[in-house]
Amino acid sequence: MKPDRFIYLCNRTLEHSEKISAHLKLYVHTYSLPIELEIKTIKNMTTSAKTTWNIDPMHSEVQFKVKHLVISTVTGAFKSFEGGLETTEDNFDGANASFSIATASIDTNVTDRDAHLKSAEFFDSENHPNMTFKGVLKHTSGDDYKLVGDLTIKDTTKQIELTVEHGGIMVDGYGQTKAGFEITGNINRKDFGLTWSMVTEAGGVVVGDNVKLLLNVQLTKG
Repeated sequence: MKPDRFIYLCNRTLEHSEKISAHLKLYVHTYSLPIELEIKTIKNMTTSAKTTWNIDPMHSEVQFKVKHLVISTVTGAFKSFEGGLETTEDNFDGANASFSIATASIDTNVTDRDAHLKSAEFFDSENHPNMTFKGVLKHTSGDDYKLVGDLTIKDTTKQIELTVEHGGIMVDGYGQTKAGFEITGNINRKDFGLTWSMVTEAGGVVVGDNVKLLLNVQLTKG
C-alpha cells in the first residue's frame, strides 16, 4: 500500500472514531441525566421525610424538686409549656427536641413563694418570660435514651444531659398516634443565674442549689 493511501485511511479511521466517541458521550449524558435526577429526587425524599411530635399539654407535666432548709423537699411545677420532637418516621434516635416553658406559670402551691420566684431575684419573668431547651435525643439501650442539649434560663445557656425512658407508642380513641416519655435530670440553679440565697441563724440554707427535674410528656404525632 502506498504511504499516501495508508495515511488517508488512518485519518478516516481517526475521524470515524471521534464521531463515535462524541455520539457515545451525548448518549451517556442524555440518558444518564434522568437517572441522576431520579437518584437526587429519592435522596431528597429520604432526607425530607420528617415527622413532628407535639406535646399534648393535657397529658403532660413539668415538675421540679428542691431542698428547703436542707431537711425537706419542695415540689413545684410549670403549668404552661410547649414543644416536641422532629423524627425520621417513628425512629426517635437522633430526634431533634425543642421545648419552651413560661416562667410565670410556676406553681409551688404558695402564692407568696411563687411571686418571689417570678421576681428579678429568680426567674425575672417580666423580662425573661420563657426558658428554652434545644437538643438531640440519643438512644442508649432498650427503651432508654439520653437527651443532650442547651438549656437557656434568663441570659445563660449551658449544655445539660437528661435521662429519658420511652414508654411506648399507642393509638388513642380518636385515632391519634401518641408516644410517652419520662425525662429526669439535675441542674444547679446557680449555673443559670438563679443565685438568690439566704442562711438562717442556725446556719441552714433556705433554698438548695441542686434542682431535680421530672417531666412526663405525651406527644401527638403530627
